[in-house]
Amino acid sequence: MTPHYRRVMVKLSGEALMGSQPFGIEPAVVRNIAGELAAVYHLGVQIAVVVGGGNIIRGVSAHEQGIDRITGDSMGMLATVINALALSSAMEQLDIPTRVQTAIEMHQVAEPFIRRRAIRHLEKGRVVLFAGGTGNPFFTTDSAAALRANEIDAEILMKATKVDGVYTADPVTDTEARLMPRLSYEEVLRRGLRVMDAAATSLCMESKIPIQIFNVRKPGIMKQVVLGEDVGSWVGPEEAV
Repeated sequence: MTPHYRRVMVKLSGEALMGSQPFGIEPAVVRNIAGELAAVYHLGVQIAVVVGGGNIIRGVSAHEQGIDRITGDSMGMLATVINALALSSAMEQLDIPTRVQTAIEMHQVAEPFIRRRAIRHLEKGRVVLFAGGTGNPFFTTDSAAALRANEIDAEILMKATKVDGVYTADPVTDTEARLMPRLSYEEVLRRGLRVMDAAATSLCMESKIPIQIFNVRKPGIMKQVVLGEDVGSWVGPEEAV
């Protein structure tokens, strides 16, 4: 099997690591995700990962509980480091070499983000996990994924979610909702579709990095995306829709 992409960016939400728990990390789920990434790795694909921290804390929700926004966002960025370390450990147990790089320096647990070093790790066959978001408050991990995808010249941004893709309406509450398999960046922004935040979509649009949205709970789906199969929803340039 020949992969369609040589270098990919995978965006995982923190909630993807919770499993059936109300918060935190469920080890069995982390192992499953590590196995999905390993299947892609064994195709010879270079993999970078950005993981969120919503399973531990969100800056916005912390702000709503009385913590100032900048402090709350900083707490959220630290939560992403915990998740990245957990995923790194699970992948190392599968004999997949990894490196964790953070936007906030913490030398005892991870490398600082250095673009050239990250690319070198990828070229040497290591999976690079980017943590700490962008290192700045007010930016989501979606924006961090789009930013890092641009910086490492990723060929696609794979957005792993809990739904099958982008729908015309909420499929949970609307039985008439239908999956939209292909959309343009412009349509996503114009209609305010919740693919990624607007800043992340705009960053991908500027560099024409396609976004593939898929259900991470479906076994083997990451491999399907990398092989170029039509799964979930694809967002890209208008001329390609």
